[in-house]
Amino acid sequence: MQSTKVIQLKKDVELDNPILLVGLPGVGHVGKLVVDHIIETFKAEKLVEIYSPSFPPQVLVDENSAIRLVSNSFYTCKAGDTDLLLLAGDQQSATTEGQYELCDLYLDIAEEYGVSRIYTLGGFPTGQLEHKDEVMGAVNNVELVEPLQECGVTFKECEPGGGIVGASGLMLGLSKFRNIDAACLMGLTSGYMVDPKSAQSLIKVLSNLLDVEIDVSELEKRAREMEKIVANLMEQKQQQQQQMLPDKTPDEDLRYIG
Repeated sequence: MQSTKVIQLKKDVELDNPILLVGLPGVGHVGKLVVDHIIETFKAEKLVEIYSPSFPPQVLVDENSAIRLVSNSFYTCKAGDTDLLLLAGDQQSATTEGQYELCDLYLDIAEEYGVSRIYTLGGFPTGQLEHKDEVMGAVNNVELVEPLQECGVTFKECEPGGGIVGASGLMLGLSKFRNIDAACLMGLTSGYMVDPKSAQSLIKVLSNLLDVEIDVSELEKRAREMEKIVANLMEQKQQQQQQMLPDKTPDEDLRYIG
């Protein structure tokens, strides 16, 4: 059976107490948008490429019609005074076993670089098209709650109710066995589409945590484009609701809703 390949692109790289940010594809692609944006903004250097049979069986095609295998990668950059290790990429594992194997591998690499803390980044689906500027959190060490609250993170008892699926949650649980403090930061998002506005909410929190300004002008541009799409969807939704209840009086509508 094909095994996971780890390709080291840069050797003898030493980082000073780095923080790992994890932004893999997920709900609203929120975490991926954030980490990809940081990689671009701070001109991060790629350190490691990972190819795995746990990824979906596909290749990606570029503008020249050339293909490449799906992969995830580690990058590094400096944000202010903080060394960052960044995990970004194309896919999460398509299998439960693969999720555990890859998350363990990600943590092995994090330990090799001396990571002191992990922030996994993702989206919290609300099912509502209206944007709410809020970031929810979950931690593997309750001592992280207060400092994260001071940076704008909201904590709600037993939320998310269904737990956190995928690498964003699993890495929190597995990192506990390695005595690495970790938190999952989730921007509220509809869950229906790629959400650059929710990514901006996450970046605002990260700016506070890292004490560094992060330019979000490119995300703002994408957010304005998405706002137009959302406005059209909301208009269509209202029209559909009106067509469904054409003959009902206000009282009948209230009884129906109740």
